[in-house]
Amino acid sequence: MFGIKNFLFRGAGVVADMPDDVRQALLAWQAMPEPVLNEAHFHVRYVVVDVTTSGSKPESDQLLSISALGLPRAGTIQPDDALFLDFSGMENEVAAVDRQLMAFLQFVAKAPLVTFHSAFVLGFLRRAFKERLGIDFEPQCLDMAWLLPTLFEEKSAQPVSLDQWLACFEMSSEGRRAAMANTLMLARLFQRLLARAVSKDIDTAARLFDEYSASTFLRRSH
Repeated sequence: MFGIKNFLFRGAGVVADMPDDVRQALLAWQAMPEPVLNEAHFHVRYVVVDVTTSGSKPESDQLLSISALGLPRAGTIQPDDALFLDFSGMENEVAAVDRQLMAFLQFVAKAPLVTFHSAFVLGFLRRAFKERLGIDFEPQCLDMAWLLPTLFEEKSAQPVSLDQWLACFEMSSEGRRAAMANTLMLARLFQRLLARAVSKDIDTAARLFDEYSASTFLRRSH
């Protein structure tokens, strides 16, 4: 499984051998407009994203899989709005890896992402997209590790682990180590976060990002 290193990360900016269909799809993706975030959550499609990796260091460890779940219509979970990419066993399918990564970009479009510990998740994604497709992947992203203690201060005023948040909401963590199951749990947690945000008049994606920016700035500066 860990043998994917040499083909998944082939060297920053080396994209000369990118398949033509991937190149054209990438150009189309880059031309997509940014989403409108000053409308109610009901009109915004969020995408919850998680990854599995060979270790905890984005700069040296390997990306093994990506799982994503779209949440349109104010966080409603749609079983058919899901994507799972498994890079294991693809050592001799270099072009297929490019197409897998492009499939992720097409699935996400330009939707805001939702993660837990974004530095970890985005670290691996940024490296993969830079070294495979030659792009700087800088999506708008909400990190629930920071937002949850801001909106649910009565449960925990400080960032805690995902397992602790699941326990706070009496949500089962059974199957959490499986990639897609973990993403589904994150999506359910985000549903609760959205409901709390609306109750606090944080009723648009733009306001949620403002709250996120303010909370992370305050926590990191104190």
